[in-house]
Amino acid sequence: MTDDGATLVIEGGTLIDGTGAEARANGRVAIAGNRIAAVAAEGQGPGRGGGPDRVERIDATGQWVMPGLIDAHVHLSFGHPLSPGIGRGTVSAEFTALRAAMNAQGVLRAGVTSISVPGGAWFSDVAVREAVAHGLVEGPRIHCAGRLLSVPGGGGDREPYWVGTPDHAISRLCHGAEEMVAEVRRQAKHRVDYVKLIDSDWGEFQAFADDELAAVADEAHRRNLKCAIHSRGAASTRAAAAAGFDWIIHGDLATEAELDLMARRGTALLPTFTSAVLALGREGGFGLFADEKAVLTRHMAACAETCRRARERGIRLLAGSDTGNIGWMTYGTHHAKEAEIFVEEVGLTPMEAIVAMTRDNAMAVGLEGEVGTVEAGRLADLIVLDADPLADIAVLQDPRHLSAVIKDGRPVDLAPAGGAAPLAFTRIAAE
Repeated sequence: MTDDGATLVIEGGTLIDGTGAEARANGRVAIAGNRIAAVAAEGQGPGRGGGPDRVERIDATGQWVMPGLIDAHVHLSFGHPLSPGIGRGTVSAEFTALRAAMNAQGVLRAGVTSISVPGGAWFSDVAVREAVAHGLVEGPRIHCAGRLLSVPGGGGDREPYWVGTPDHAISRLCHGAEEMVAEVRRQAKHRVDYVKLIDSDWGEFQAFADDELAAVADEAHRRNLKCAIHSRGAASTRAAAAAGFDWIIHGDLATEAELDLMARRGTALLPTFTSAVLALGREGGFGLFADEKAVLTRHMAACAETCRRARERGIRLLAGSDTGNIGWMTYGTHHAKEAEIFVEEVGLTPMEAIVAMTRDNAMAVGLEGEVGTVEAGRLADLIVLDADPLADIAVLQDPRHLSAVIKDGRPVDLAPAGGAAPLAFTRIAAE
């Protein structure tokens, strides 16, 4: 539906509906309110004739119509901008929320209509989610966690031991299952959508004990929250799957045993290749440690093999970019890189990669069966492209190929509101 209440009809072009069905020519999509009213062949369905409703048409002839993209791994509020007189640390929760809102606008204009945010500073992402939902700012649908739950010496524990985790940190140190349950309850009170844990950075050891993982999963699920974990090692992946975590982020070193368990438990896998692949191709890489390129190469090769074996077992692959975790990964630029990597490194077809970034990713934004496909009754999140993503999956990465973005039934103004914020960051935004 347009701003003046007219029914919106997308006519012509080729429809890729996100279900995995073959693309079909001359599809027509009618949108009433914020939902898809009908999907019909040329000459059928609403939008023709002299009915009482006003109709606004988008002519997609020679173009491709598909669901809005979903990025299952975006950090809107990570980062410590380097500001005069501030030193190390984010300026404030208020500043972070404003910056996150600006970041969200760039994401939407890249054709990404929904994102999953596995962790951020303060509860800034919750604030931006609410602002978007109430129409105060423009952005994608946001499904977010709060600060990452961590343990001393695990991933996310970046400060000296006498500091702990200050207010501006993106992790929350917890000692034992009792403190973890208390933190889940605190975050639930602040209306997060799910809980995110971070185990050891590269799978060197299992940072969370089995009983701690079970306690977090039980408490989160009892409060109708999902739970996810950054887990590269086999032991932590096995323990998290056994505890009932909903998805594993990375899973690089999972063995046959872990994958069999994930398949039995219905645990999804979010590998997140993009940030590491970009770092490998960038002069200076992350700038984090001396032998990082060897470590990244080893882990990416292992993760690709893990994904191939996961697919053989029917494990759902989610697609996420990790945009925002690194200062030089700009918003609106790399969100669909993961689809290209799925094709080139994991062996998916372009259609399978599109399904991963649409229908399958709907799970990670809490809207399974509501977004991710172009079907009658679904929420009206769509994009129109001037190039064929089935012929070249990389076109999804370039916003210049977007002719239209429709989110919640309304066309999005693709003209940027302004340039990128002139902010400098520490090497890794999560530090």
